[in-house]
Amino acid sequence: MSFNLLLLRGKRHETEIIDDLVSGLAAKDLGVTVSVASSDADALKVIGTMDAAFGYLSPQLLEAAPRLRWLACPQAGPDPAFFNDTLVESDVIVTNVRGIFSDHICAHIMSFVLAFSRGLHIYMKRQADRQWLGDAPTVYLPEATVVIVGMGAIGTETAARCRDFGMRVIGVDPRMTVAPPGVERMVGPDGLHEVLPLGDFVISTVPESPATQGFVDDGFLSAMAERAFFINIGRGATVQLSALDAALRAGKIAGAALDVFEQEPLPEAHPLWDAPGMVITPHVATIGPYLNERRIAVFIDNCERFASGQPLQNVVDKRNWF
Repeated sequence: MSFNLLLLRGKRHETEIIDDLVSGLAAKDLGVTVSVASSDADALKVIGTMDAAFGYLSPQLLEAAPRLRWLACPQAGPDPAFFNDTLVESDVIVTNVRGIFSDHICAHIMSFVLAFSRGLHIYMKRQADRQWLGDAPTVYLPEATVVIVGMGAIGTETAARCRDFGMRVIGVDPRMTVAPPGVERMVGPDGLHEVLPLGDFVISTVPESPATQGFVDDGFLSAMAERAFFINIGRGATVQLSALDAALRAGKIAGAALDVFEQEPLPEAHPLWDAPGMVITPHVATIGPYLNERRIAVFIDNCERFASGQPLQNVVDKRNWF
């Protein structure tokens, strides 16, 4: 089945790979008629004849697209504004590119876990202060427990790597009920506060959704053991930074590592910069090779599926944003 496809430039990911998408689709010879637009104004001229689109579509564009059946998001977790009411209430299927970052993000998570387990967060501060002191506490990983909140592709891969180090793994997820290999136990969100005290490490990979915005709060952090370390590489909006700062300064938890934040860039004056036990990286966990190639492969695979009437991969629950 032939179809009309709009590729909309605008944000970074769309602009970087549009030409490669055009070339890739031409090589597949799917009978796709491709239109490329550099602005909403350009897109508005053709959107009425489009069956599918790649990029961010405003409510105005969606309202002018009676034939549209599929919208491909070029990100795994876009800004919530992507899921505007017009899109959510429509019959348009949305897909994303979840899964393409899993190895890079998992490596970033494990770097945090290993650093905390050997006291590197303490020794790096002492290095900066030129202090030769060797009494930082350690965590023996074969006797440690990790609680992974969010058992999607990233959480599942992280669980496997944690098991490689002999750790006991407990997963928390609203959808996954059967424990994947290496995971000892799975609970739903209603069991979260039951398992939080068990973790030497609590790792959050959850996407931002109406249900997860700010869910890492004082209650969440107070439920953790004082010996535990908190790691977040999901979405910044899921963690209340003021609560985390207070927990670290009060000694409620042993430390924390964040790659994503409520406010980005994190303001220079924010107290979290010098909170005890805090490790900060500036939203870099996804960095690594082959991401655009993977993004393109996911999209072209779905174009083949769309052309042949097969179910699409990576379909998103629009009301929950993931």
